[in-house]
Amino acid sequence: MESTKYSKVYRIIHWTIAVSFMLLLITIFLRLTWMNKYNMAAIIKDYLSGTDQFLSEEQLINLAKKIRQPMWNWHIYIGYVLVGLFSIRLILPTFGHMKIQNPLDKTLSTKIKFQKWIYIIFYLCVIVSLVTGLIIELGPKEFKKSMEEIHVLSIYYLIAFIIIHLAGVLIAEFTDQKGIISSIVSGSKKDI
Repeated sequence: MESTKYSKVYRIIHWTIAVSFMLLLITIFLRLTWMNKYNMAAIIKDYLSGTDQFLSEEQLINLAKKIRQPMWNWHIYIGYVLVGLFSIRLILPTFGHMKIQNPLDKTLSTKIKFQKWIYIIFYLCVIVSLVTGLIIELGPKEFKKSMEEIHVLSIYYLIAFIIIHLAGVLIAEFTDQKGIISSIVSGSKKDI
């Protein structure tokens, strides 16, 4: 059985990144479902049908966008937080914390190499998402549309990674790495 102990720095970075991703997913989920601009426009239109007021479809959509804008601002703020967290995550190995994964180490088993490749791919996807998000917000307007198209794809890798990550952790917990969950929470393995 492999023994893993996570430092306080590792655990803080891990959990703040995890919470940030979950908050980003909530904002995306809300934008795609209940707070979808077309759904909100239909609710406003339905409400106004009982009054003597009328808004065009374009006005309804614009009003819906304004209503949900504060929620979407949180997506942007959390994105900035994630830029900072990932910058710290990538700098920490120079101080001896949170080593960069090396899937090319010939002494590793195929399973460990696979795990390390998954993390490398995840980190690269996150970097692409963060860079495209920054370009959307801070970059030249002529790049906004193409960057949005790439940025929107983030939801697919993020959901896939979360599923793979949670499945892997549960498999590890119930097979050869008992206590891995308590270790990432408290920093030390509990004897089981």
